Amino acid sequence: MTAADPLASAGQDRWAEATQLRLTWWRFRRHRLAVISLVIIALFYLIAAFADFLSINDPHATDARRSFIPPQAIHFFDENGFNPHVYGLRGVRDRQTFQLVYTPDPNRKLPVQLFTRGYTYNLLGLIETDIHLIGVTGAQRGEGIFLLGTDQLGRDLFSRMIVATRVSLFIGLAGVTLSLVLGVLLGGISGLYGGWVDTVIQRVIEVLRSIPTIPLWMGLAAALPNSWSTLQVYFAITIIISLIGWTDLARVVRGRFLALREEDFVVAAELAGASQGRIIFRHMLPSFMSHVIAAVSLALPAMIVSETALSFLGLGLRPPAVSWGILLQDAQNIQVLSGAPWLLSAAVPVILVILAFNFLGDGLRDAADPYG
Repeated sequence: MTAADPLASAGQDRWAEATQLRLTWWRFRRHRLAVISLVIIALFYLIAAFADFLSINDPHATDARRSFIPPQAIHFFDENGFNPHVYGLRGVRDRQTFQLVYTPDPNRKLPVQLFTRGYTYNLLGLIETDIHLIGVTGAQRGEGIFLLGTDQLGRDLFSRMIVATRVSLFIGLAGVTLSLVLGVLLGGISGLYGGWVDTVIQRVIEVLRSIPTIPLWMGLAAALPNSWSTLQVYFAITIIISLIGWTDLARVVRGRFLALREEDFVVAAELAGASQGRIIFRHMLPSFMSHVIAAVSLALPAMIVSETALSFLGLGLRPPAVSWGILLQDAQNIQVLSGAPWLLSAAVPVILVILAFNFLGDGLRDAADPYG
């Protein structure tokens, strides 16, 4: 035997003795794009959790005097060395359009500082504070940091996009969780028992899949109580839609259970006296976890896209709530967009999150596939 044989043997023992979770993690690390996507999604959820802390200005504060301010750049150096600052703004009336055009005033430098005071909010919903990550000092009314510019009402687009991230990312988690539980449970029961149980569940799935989604959204939006806030209305609609969205996963789980219920390890578990719940969740479900992971990874971005599209069409959330779809409503007007193209920047986080979820789902599916 060569000197390398003990190392090779140790490596083989390491893989042979590892748990399924550890094997999945080792395979997942090899998928570079999926790891990068995981980091991006984690960053987005951190931004969502600390949205108010990261916001520079009040996302709901309006000021007609700062309407359609173009994005500002932070200057880190001047003649005195390192000195983060932004220039003050000077408004000049355009003689052709009669609109105010804002230009930087190099003679006015507004220092940028960390941990400044601003509007009051509840950090993580628990601690009341007014500390924000960055801000400016010595700013006059209507001045500040507008990294992505302002909209027609003078609201800071960067702060609104940060707060919208929290709404758009968290609002679908409950719906996806509920769809996952129903899909796995009912699909497992349908495939494991078969017979009349399978027939009833499949007919219910066919009825639910025949309901058109958009008219259902419109009907639910009109039927829910007017006293509810827009966030409560949309959350309720999301939950109801999730009660319909479990059908795809249920059919995938049913097909896999039909193929696995005659396998030797399932028969052995039944002969050993294992309960049906243990057979489903302990023995059968782990064998096709990759399919479940793929379904969940596609369901989350589908929820985000649904919220964005429906809010964009006016069927989902409505002002004063802030979401990515509501921000994109301002980009519907071509005349407004021609003068303020920075309003389209709200589409950037939507694209990044959707792509990251899809790449992450591919990596998790490949890593969790026991036959890969």
